Amino acid sequence: MDKALNYLALAKRGRLVELGEEPVGAITRTGKGYLVVVAKDASDHTWRRAKSFVAGTDQQCLSVPFTKEELGFVVGRTSLAIAAFTDVSMALAFVKALPDQEKVKKEAEILEAKSKKMRQRKKEADAHKKNVRFGKKK
Repeated sequence: MDKALNYLALAKRGRLVELGEEPVGAITRTGKGYLVVVAKDASDHTWRRAKSFVAGTDQQCLSVPFTKEELGFVVGRTSLAIAAFTDVSMALAFVKALPDQEKVKKEAEILEAKSKKMRQRKKEADAHKKNVRFGKKK
C-alpha cells in the first residue's frame, strides 16, 4: 500500500497530478487526465462529481483504499479527497501498486494500452526528428 502512496507523492513532486475538485474538473474537461482517484472516505457527492468528470470519455475513475488524511499526508496537505493523474505512465504505476489487483484489472489494462500507444508515438516522433535533421537512410 505504501508503494502506491509513494507514486502519488512522486507525481506531486513532478507536477504529474492535479489535486482537489476544481483542478481535477478542469483537467478532465480538457481530456488530459488519465486517472481520477477518489479517497475511500470521500463523500458521495465527491464520488458522483468524479464520475461525472470522466463520463463519456476514455478517462478512468477509481476509488482507492486510502483515507483522505492518508492521501493528503503524502502530498503535503491536511486531507485530499480527489486527484487526477496527467501522465499515463505514472497513473499505470500507481494502479499496479494498489493492493487488490482484481478490482483494478480493467483500469490497468486500459492504462497499459494507452501507455503502449504513447511510447509508440514518442518513438515515431523521435524517428521523425532524426529524419528531418539527418535525412532518411535508405
